[in-house]
Amino acid sequence: MDDDFWALIEPLLPPWPGKAPGPRLVPDRQCLQGILYVLHNGIAWQLLPMELGFGSGQTCWRRLERWQKAGVFDRLHRILLAELNAAGELDWSRACVDGSHVRVKRGEPTPVRRRSTGGRRAANTTLICDGRGTLLKVFTTAANVNDVTQTLALVDGIPPVAGRPGRPRHRPEALLGGKGYHSDPTERSSASAGSCR
Repeated sequence: MDDDFWALIEPLLPPWPGKAPGPRLVPDRQCLQGILYVLHNGIAWQLLPMELGFGSGQTCWRRLERWQKAGVFDRLHRILLAELNAAGELDWSRACVDGSHVRVKRGEPTPVRRRSTGGRRAANTTLICDGRGTLLKVFTTAANVNDVTQTLALVDGIPPVAGRPGRPRHRPEALLGGKGYHSDPTERSSASAGSCR
């Protein structure tokens, strides 16, 4: 992992208690490397090779869950967006919205109802990107939630992006999406998006 990236994320990580019970903790940097390894290779957590020195898959998964609950990745996303915005790398002239349905395997918890398991349940992931494909916001909902109901929530959910003089920006000038994302309220909001920053 790049030292610059680690220097960016390390201050965002929640501290551990001074005297944490149990065995010595795997360092955060190693856990993050294990998390990135699992996500990059698309393997199950229990298949993370111990010989890589990242700790067990279960340790990495627990650390990921802890950081997610602490809002680490939301804050990191805002920092990265601000850096891209400062460099003029975000295209606010248009944004694209799309989604996908992911079937949950039998016995696995669904992303939105963790206590329920089953074969036919699925999750709906909806996201919005700027004109260059940079992720601005993502939502995960139950599969039976209509795409069009998520459009305005996605646009409204774009975090205020700093990095340039003036007020932080969080609205694109135009919104593009398939037929599933069209409705009168959405089109009215999209038409006025350029004046809502």
